[in-house]
Amino acid sequence: MMTNGQKVPPLEVAVQLPDSKVAAMENSGTMSGPLMGTTRPFARKAEVLHVALRLLCMATSVVALSFMVTAHQSSSVSIYGFKLPVYSKWSFSHSFVYLVGVSAAVVAHSLLQLLISMSRLLRKSPVITSRSHAWLIFAGDQVFAYAMIGAGAAASGVTNLNRTGIQHAPLPNFCKPLHYFCDHVAVSIAFTFFSCFLLAALAVHEVMWLSKSKY
Repeated sequence: MMTNGQKVPPLEVAVQLPDSKVAAMENSGTMSGPLMGTTRPFARKAEVLHVALRLLCMATSVVALSFMVTAHQSSSVSIYGFKLPVYSKWSFSHSFVYLVGVSAAVVAHSLLQLLISMSRLLRKSPVITSRSHAWLIFAGDQVFAYAMIGAGAAASGVTNLNRTGIQHAPLPNFCKPLHYFCDHVAVSIAFTFFSCFLLAALAVHEVMWLSKSKY
């Protein structure tokens, strides 16, 4: 550019975008360089909710496991006027043993996922990193949810038999003399179904993530 025979350097015009527009461009991933943002299918609140559900699921599974492994009691029952000693323990029933095994597996699964999620959350990284990661967690939660509901259903049948006895047989209601044992088993079964509900909620949460994910 020439002015009165003198060469004038071109003017440089700096345009400053408002902070709101910069933040919007960062979130949409349209900017390059240091301001490039990471696309998140879920907001930070949703990720915190996912971690909270995982923590609650681990806690309910620990309660179910703890109450079942402490279910044992000695007492006596009366059959045709004869006092007979009885001793009941969770390991005497295959259904209760299965519930303990599944609950322990869910505790281990939930603890592992919780540690991974918490570390990513503290680093401000996405809790679920990719679609393959989401599918893996979803499959695990589905399998354990079905296993927990099966364990709870099987244990409920045994517990109901202990409470009602056998019709047209002299076997009594064993839960009267063994109320401590039966109460512990009942609490364990209740928390087993609660853990199943939480695993189902986590699976739904992961399906929502997959539906919004683009990668």
